[in-house]
Amino acid sequence: MFNNYLTSIEGVSIYPVISLVLFFVIFSVIVIWALKLDKKYINKMESLPLENKKNIETKNESN
Repeated sequence: MFNNYLTSIEGVSIYPVISLVLFFVIFSVIVIWALKLDKKYINKMESLPLENKKNIETKNESN
């Protein structure tokens, strides 16, 4: 059913190529951004869930 609609559009074959290029560009930018992050920032972010849990436990113990 959708094939009939898609084949009637002129130049529809370019859309998958555009999608692939956009995906690759965005993926590359995110990978480069992640590799350039500061190690201190990464360590701080990875310990946040544990710190919050510790803070909640200490608050409950004090009450």
